[in-house]
Amino acid sequence: MNDPVNRTMLLVDIEKFSDRDDVEQAFLRRMLYDVVDRTMERAGIDETLRLRADQGDSVMEFIDPNVPVPQVLRSVISELPAQLKAVNRMASRGAQMRLRTVVASGFIALDERGVWVGGDLNHACRLLDADLLRAALRERPGDVALCVSQSVWTGIVRHHHLGIPAEEFHEVTLASKNGPLPAWLLGPVPASGQAAPSPGASGPSPTPVPDASGERPGPAGGTEAGPSGGGSASTSTSTSAPTAGPAPAAAPAPAAPPPAGIHFTGGAPAFGGSLVMGNQHGVSGGRVDGDVVMGSVGGPPRPGRASDGQAPADATPEQDAPSPDDRQSPGTGEAGPR
Repeated sequence: MNDPVNRTMLLVDIEKFSDRDDVEQAFLRRMLYDVVDRTMERAGIDETLRLRADQGDSVMEFIDPNVPVPQVLRSVISELPAQLKAVNRMASRGAQMRLRTVVASGFIALDERGVWVGGDLNHACRLLDADLLRAALRERPGDVALCVSQSVWTGIVRHHHLGIPAEEFHEVTLASKNGPLPAWLLGPVPASGQAAPSPGASGPSPTPVPDASGERPGPAGGTEAGPSGGGSASTSTSTSAPTAGPAPAAAPAPAAPPPAGIHFTGGAPAFGGSLVMGNQHGVSGGRVDGDVVMGSVGGPPRPGRASDGQAPADATPEQDAPSPDDRQSPGTGEAGPR
């Protein structure tokens, strides 16, 4: 085996190649060679700076390291889709093709049988065959899906070279038989794929599970109240330290004392038609008819008396005598004549 050499690797694969018959496959292979050759020529990459390996439904180009990698990337991003569109528009529906592409870099070597081998090449081939790249091509309207290796992203793409839209690349993790592979996908991540989490991200938080008291653990060791009754809202509270157990139930509030100055015992008192002046107590089992005003505030004074219900100091015995409405019938407990 020859010594490994450093190369920029361009891998191009035809989508659903095995679904075509032999005649269509032969035509698609000729189209693929034509599209790749035109793309390299338009990028100014001479044939002497390229080595090619045919894989049946795909082709691999190993480009001399003297060719700048940004030059290769620009041709794949802009020129390859244009050349493919020009060919597809002249082909029948069954003869049109769509392409998955990978740009990577690394070391490769030629073995005794003339086959290119190397760990970096294996890595690039796994990117090309990844389900996520297949899904990206399947779910987008364009005819080309491009993925670059981590080394190409780090050394070239992220530096925003002319004609390379770094902001349109998304970090993804591709599944392979050798484990997850990091890569960068041009364009939106397919719905069936999985974007890699941002550095330091811990993923979605699990849904808190209510405990026996109906509370869910909240942030920073606090609790979040669970639903009460049929309500749809919950109140979140947090404390600086976790509690040892559920909080003790609050003592019931003492009952409010009865209003002072009004006491009824027994019977079913009814009021109406009479005026009770001053501070009256102990109307027990009785009945007062007419309009009742309790207390001396706000009520009209009795004729010959002051506003507080008391007789003036110079009142005569007749003026200070109770009125017929203030007298109670003897032994009945009822106020005034009925």
